[in-house]
Amino acid sequence: MDCIYQGYDIESFEAGKDLWHARIRRADLKPLLIDGALFPKVEVGFAWPDQEAAIVDAKKQIDRAKDFWSEPADDECDIQPFL
Repeated sequence: MDCIYQGYDIESFEAGKDLWHARIRRADLKPLLIDGALFPKVEVGFAWPDQEAAIVDAKKQIDRAKDFWSEPADDECDIQPFL
């Protein structure tokens, strides 16, 4: 992971030459519950020109959406995540 921010791991990756993106997942490795569907991780953002810009964008996305990303109940974690 590139960094941990407010309980989320952010991983940046280069999808092509100078096309940086970011993946977000919970630091406790529980899936994200978004509108009733479980996701092990979420890829966000645009194709940024550098790694730092992708991480900054991921932090903004966490700030914006963390209230919508629920923590699943213990029995919901047994459900197969939507990939």
